[in-house]
Amino acid sequence: MNKRDDCGVEVSAKQLLVGLAREGAPCARRTFPNTPEGHEALVRWLGGPGRTVRVVMEATGLYGLDLALRLDAEASVELMVANPRAVRHFAHALMKRSKNDPIDTDVLVEFAQRMPFQRWVRPAAALALHALARRLESLTEMHAAEKNRLHAAQLSPALPAAVVRDLQRSLRGLERALARLTRQAVEVISQDPDLNLHYQLLLSACGIGPTSAVQILAQLAVLSADLDVRQWVAQAGLDPRQYSSGSSVHKKTRISKTGNRHLRRALYMPALVAIRHEPHLRAFYRQLLTRGKAKMQALVAVMRKLLHAIYGMFRHAQPFDGTKLYRLPGEATLPQPTFSTAEAA
Repeated sequence: MNKRDDCGVEVSAKQLLVGLAREGAPCARRTFPNTPEGHEALVRWLGGPGRTVRVVMEATGLYGLDLALRLDAEASVELMVANPRAVRHFAHALMKRSKNDPIDTDVLVEFAQRMPFQRWVRPAAALALHALARRLESLTEMHAAEKNRLHAAQLSPALPAAVVRDLQRSLRGLERALARLTRQAVEVISQDPDLNLHYQLLLSACGIGPTSAVQILAQLAVLSADLDVRQWVAQAGLDPRQYSSGSSVHKKTRISKTGNRHLRRALYMPALVAIRHEPHLRAFYRQLLTRGKAKMQALVAVMRKLLHAIYGMFRHAQPFDGTKLYRLPGEATLPQPTFSTAEAA
């Protein structure tokens, strides 16, 4: 008969703090890097002949996604990705007044031992979309680089014509690959009702076209449904970071940039288009400029505002409504239609 061990994993961007309770032994604790090599080392440490390990980790979005996929692939591991709010309430019930990584790890171990187990199910469609979007992003960067090289080559009479022709062929090949992968991404989206609904909602926002919608949706689809909008902002690295010490050191507040750079990049161009063509976000942007904000600070605030709008659109299945972001003088909020999955399809 297999023996069951209980494990809790506290996930951060760079490391994993792991607690493991084996039957008849005190809880062991180890730290692993949050890298593919660290994930393999963790699996080896958890393993043992005739043993099953029940692992509980909190839903931390992309920080824990690769680890969840690796653990889920291990036959001897039963994985649960717990709602952070449920874990926090469980810690309060245990009278845990302090909070740090070792305490959080012990709470997760006890959560695995006491609470009903719900096995994690990997989001197949979301993962396929995520992989396609990452490849599209790489090809887009390569296309921009080749386009710049072609522009420079056409300005230099010293370069052979063969170089120009080769760059043109390279650009045409990249454009065909981008079109092909975009079609495949849209096909993946269309086969999943929830992804398709969210894709249609994204297209309702001024500034978000099909390419941006694919990129944004790919980054958001792999996040846990339990995250709130502040956690979305933190996942994107758009949360403000203050730096001060005493009464003399007060640096400018900047965004943390500790989150998903791909999501930040996907929001940049839609925000840039929105401040030109969407009246509410344009007014919000200009109002920040009049308050003395730098242009980039104001644009980042629009990116954050747009992410808030997307969260509300997804949560309430409603198309974009600029009045809910920034009210223009004398403007009243109009009722918006609700999207259904069938209508989105």
